[in-house]
Amino acid sequence: MTDETQSTTVGAEPSEAADATPFAPAVLTRLVWALWVASVGVLGMRFLSGSTAPWQAFGAVTVDGLTVLLWIVVTFFSGIIHSYSCRYMAGDSGLTRFFTRIFGFTVAVMVLAAADHAALFVGAWLAMGLVMADLVGHVRGWSQAQAAAGLARRYFVGSSALVGTALAVLWWQTGATTVSGIAAATSSLSGPSVFLAGSALVLAAAIQSALLPFHTWLLSSMTAPTPASALMHAGFVNAGGILLLRFAPVVTIEPSVMLAIVLLGTISALGGKLLKSVQTDVKRRLGCSTVGQMGFMLMQAGLGFFGAAITHLVLHGFYKAYKFLSAGSRVERAAPSAAAERDSLGLVGVAVAAVSAVAGGAVFVVTTGKGGEFDTGLLLTLIVVVSTMHAARTTLGQGDLPVAARLAAIPLVLLPAVALYGLVYNAIRTVLSGLPIVTAATTLTPVHGLVAVAFVSSYVAIDTGVYRRSRRLYVALLNASRSPTTTMTTSTEDYNEY
Repeated sequence: MTDETQSTTVGAEPSEAADATPFAPAVLTRLVWALWVASVGVLGMRFLSGSTAPWQAFGAVTVDGLTVLLWIVVTFFSGIIHSYSCRYMAGDSGLTRFFTRIFGFTVAVMVLAAADHAALFVGAWLAMGLVMADLVGHVRGWSQAQAAAGLARRYFVGSSALVGTALAVLWWQTGATTVSGIAAATSSLSGPSVFLAGSALVLAAAIQSALLPFHTWLLSSMTAPTPASALMHAGFVNAGGILLLRFAPVVTIEPSVMLAIVLLGTISALGGKLLKSVQTDVKRRLGCSTVGQMGFMLMQAGLGFFGAAITHLVLHGFYKAYKFLSAGSRVERAAPSAAAERDSLGLVGVAVAAVSAVAGGAVFVVTTGKGGEFDTGLLLTLIVVVSTMHAARTTLGQGDLPVAARLAAIPLVLLPAVALYGLVYNAIRTVLSGLPIVTAATTLTPVHGLVAVAFVSSYVAIDTGVYRRSRRLYVALLNASRSPTTTMTTSTEDYNEY
């Protein structure tokens, strides 16, 4: 605190009535879990019917594999966050408003997942963004929160305008007013209209998923209550991948659009990792991690593996929801101490990491069927190999663990994790089998070669620590991750009620 003479004000003791569980949180929590049970039931009905054909109603709604998958995932995450918030948000003056917003967000995502009519799709996309912006500015008397909400709102309205523009162009060219109708009429699209609509969809996805250089709204959104941040990072930012899968028949027509997705994703995947390295705040580190993870997700879509992108967003959702809801456990008071010495086991460690990387790539190819041909699947396999090597080197470098434990962790944890990803991918690909396009691998180009070089170079720079020696890079990363001044929470007196 800057004012050491500031007096402490203690509020009145809460009454028994104030401690009573409010009506809205209890009811909405039960309702969202009921929606999850119903979603699982719908999946069971589709499985028992043995048909992958979508169910359509009123010319505006379509329930297909992607719809059911998203319903199950979003209601599960929302149920966890509703239940968690019952205690976390207890005593908040806007408790009912908070629960109404997170439930409304859940409904908006469910509508988006099932929307087939273009107007309904754009309306759900806009509603989803506006509700999330309101959650970012949940604390009404906090000027930084309101500034962050305003910034997020502008980004989301811009994203919605891009989606609306793309659908208007597609309607003008095809005469179709539904997403499924547009997918069925892509053969009538011309070059300029495809490029315009595809570019608008890619930019909308990049904004919603907070890819560089549109990441500012995400790093400014830390004013949101932690449960809202968990919902944002586990669900909201995933909408970019969902958008590209829904309009895969459009974005895959023009190769330059797919290459643009790969480049945007690569820049964010690597840039998010570097931005994370200069953060000291727990939630901002998680935010930068999300920028990188969403970049990798969209890069998978750009390589033509839309099913892999959906698999990534589901797994990332579980991981990031847990990390945000447990963020408080990372805050502790401790004296500075020397970092644990890294012991990478010398040449033995290098050999073990190399063998592990090759084994990880082999497991990936066997379980997913990707990477066996000379196409973009080969690049994805290379990234898995590099990631496995990095994980193996990190594990082997944990000097505070016995050597036997470090060596055992690779066959017992690391490689099974790659296999588990493959199994989850196959299951999700089966659920999505009724969609027009789930996989559209393309031939490799020099641009893909540059992406491969970038990933390998970044691995070498991070593993050797070379990137830490540049003060210019450090300052550039700090500037790139700097939020607008009006949203910065650097003075605790601005929001500490005591």
